[in-house]
Amino acid sequence: MKLDWKSSIVAIWISLISNVFLTIAKFIVGVFSKSQVLIADALHNAGDVIATVATLTSSMVSKKPADEEHPYGHGKAEVIASLIVAIILAAASLYMVYHSILALFEPAVKASWIALIAAFLSLIWKQGLYRYCIRLGEEQKSKGLIATAKDHLADVYASIAAVVGIGAGLLGDVFSIEIFRFGDPLAGVVVSYLVLKLAYDMGKESIGILMEQNVPFPELIQFHHIVDTIPEVKRIDRIRAREHGHYVIVDIRVSVPNQLTVKEGHDVSRRIKESIIKENPNVEEVLVHLNPWFPEKSDGM
Repeated sequence: MKLDWKSSIVAIWISLISNVFLTIAKFIVGVFSKSQVLIADALHNAGDVIATVATLTSSMVSKKPADEEHPYGHGKAEVIASLIVAIILAAASLYMVYHSILALFEPAVKASWIALIAAFLSLIWKQGLYRYCIRLGEEQKSKGLIATAKDHLADVYASIAAVVGIGAGLLGDVFSIEIFRFGDPLAGVVVSYLVLKLAYDMGKESIGILMEQNVPFPELIQFHHIVDTIPEVKRIDRIRAREHGHYVIVDIRVSVPNQLTVKEGHDVSRRIKESIIKENPNVEEVLVHLNPWFPEKSDGM
């Protein structure tokens, strides 16, 4: 599958501009309405601006072709950006929960309809951005764009909590229900947990890729079945595969009849590579190592 880098960059720019606008709007409304959850959400969006800049930069780097210093390409630049996004999300969630807990020990602040409207509009806009970026990110196999989409999803959680929290505060003011008046900071605690969990999952996946973790076992089994269809392959000695950003690199060791010529061995390697890439468009490179296979030794095993 040919990657459409232009559409990915456009999506990231849209995300960046949106985050800048939402940061300013939420902070202004949050300060004037004294909404802890909206201010915390604005600071979260400020972190998103930094994260999106990192993703934009990494996406431009990752599309560079392989060179002498980077023979396997620059795909992991997006994985690094994904890890940066996870760290920023974790920091934002800890900040949010700290200030939300502090607000629980202070007199309840009167909820504002303006804050509720701002949170609801943010919810709608961020949901749209999430769907747009996750669809494009999965199509393009872009770790950076998928990380940006998950960042938008974290904002959706934050906006839902803000809507519920501010709405509860408004009900508390109308019906004089004291506990409802603390809906704003309580919502901040809930969303902090959700954002922290999302950050943990993203960080774990990014670190796994950076540490050369194998692809999921079902994918390895699929590679095994494909190689097993090549007639000359008498034994599969090892199959390994790792993600390298938006593509996968496969490393295979197989045993073939020892009497094959160099050209015949080369043709076997080429068929293995072509067969795997044909069935798995996300595979960019297949490294094949041939071992000699001796029938008499195999029979004696």
